[in-house]
Amino acid sequence: MPSRTPSQPRVAVLADSDTRWKWGALTAHRLQPGCRLDGFLLRGRATPTVRQLDEVGARADALREIRGVDFVRSVDRTGYDVVLLSCVGGAVQAMLHGLARAWEGSARRPVVVTGYVGVVYEKLADGLLLRHGADVVLANSGHDADRFRAVYRGVNADERSVVECALPFLGGARHEGGSEVRTVVFAVQPSVPDNRNDRAYLLRRAAEHARRHPAREVLIKLRSKPGEHTTHIEELPYQKIAARVPGGLPANCRLVYGNMGEVLDRTDLMVTVSSTAALESLHRGVPTAVLTDLGIREALGNHHFLGSGCLASWDELDAGYLPEPDPEWLARQGVCADGSYENAFDAARARVTELREADALPPLAPYYTPRTAPGYLPGILARHGLDARGEPLPGYTAEAAEPTGLRRMARDTVREAARGAYRHGVQRVAPAIRRWGQL
Repeated sequence: MPSRTPSQPRVAVLADSDTRWKWGALTAHRLQPGCRLDGFLLRGRATPTVRQLDEVGARADALREIRGVDFVRSVDRTGYDVVLLSCVGGAVQAMLHGLARAWEGSARRPVVVTGYVGVVYEKLADGLLLRHGADVVLANSGHDADRFRAVYRGVNADERSVVECALPFLGGARHEGGSEVRTVVFAVQPSVPDNRNDRAYLLRRAAEHARRHPAREVLIKLRSKPGEHTTHIEELPYQKIAARVPGGLPANCRLVYGNMGEVLDRTDLMVTVSSTAALESLHRGVPTAVLTDLGIREALGNHHFLGSGCLASWDELDAGYLPEPDPEWLARQGVCADGSYENAFDAARARVTELREADALPPLAPYYTPRTAPGYLPGILARHGLDARGEPLPGYTAEAAEPTGLRRMARDTVREAARGAYRHGVQRVAPAIRRWGQL
């Protein structure tokens, strides 16, 4: 086990995508400054690539890929002070049951923390109940904290785990560009909208905006390259749609990758459908437009921005409109544009430290059990190699020691080929089958 100073807390972060790794790692440092951070990447369809990890920029003292069932086995209850689960709800629930079983009968155990990567606009009850059982469930705003507690109260579950904080990656220099717009950024999303026509429409409008304003640079900010996955599956990458734009994109409109913070350093107008990037830009004081072109709908997530003052259409932006956000809405959403951001994690940090220093903690007790959800829970646990009691299923033996040299190269090659086949199925075969079904 790596050494640490007696006063240095040790934190394990389990993440299942690039964006969740970013949230988890940055949150860990906010909650336990100066900690030793061990990162674990949950093996699956969205396990981040080296390029994605470099782009995210969140660092760890150690980082390795792992199966969920092996994470449960490997987390020493006395070796870590905090375990932060930064995964999709089902994975969080499985880990809670697995860890509860592994630590059964132990008074001393790590504090377990979880939360959400960004804007929570869908599956509120489902996602929250799958996260119930953690010692701390972080809410990124006062608005979210109120909603989270209401869900837990509604099922007579303990709501004391909900603690308000903020998104850990807000920050950066304030926008000082004045009213002149030189750089427009369209922040795309992997799964919103979910059809080719709507995505082609948005890209076409961004290109038209560039043609109407030749003095502006229009950047299409992409989340991943074809073949990579992030938090959501991207069946229709904008790169492929852009390649089919008649005449191509204008010279002042181009596709870009990179860290969102660095892109925001030169942004004068942020445009999106419902991306969490909108909160990052609003925090900096960048004019931000949440598009209404495809309607204001729950399926798009832009309904979350009702009352924000940011809703606008491409027609309005073409005509020179710059939205002005509502200060009260910003405050309720955890966007601390007034300078109070540095104190946003005080309550969560104090709560985690209090639990970490307690003489003993009660057993982890998720709301879902074989009694409360007998038709739902077993399937969730089985996807991560666990039975209904949180123990490894037959056949999920412990992995062999990490291979080296040619064995490791061969393993990684096979694994990447398998992922490539899966992604090809998601991005090419599945959409074609759906189209055939509509004939």
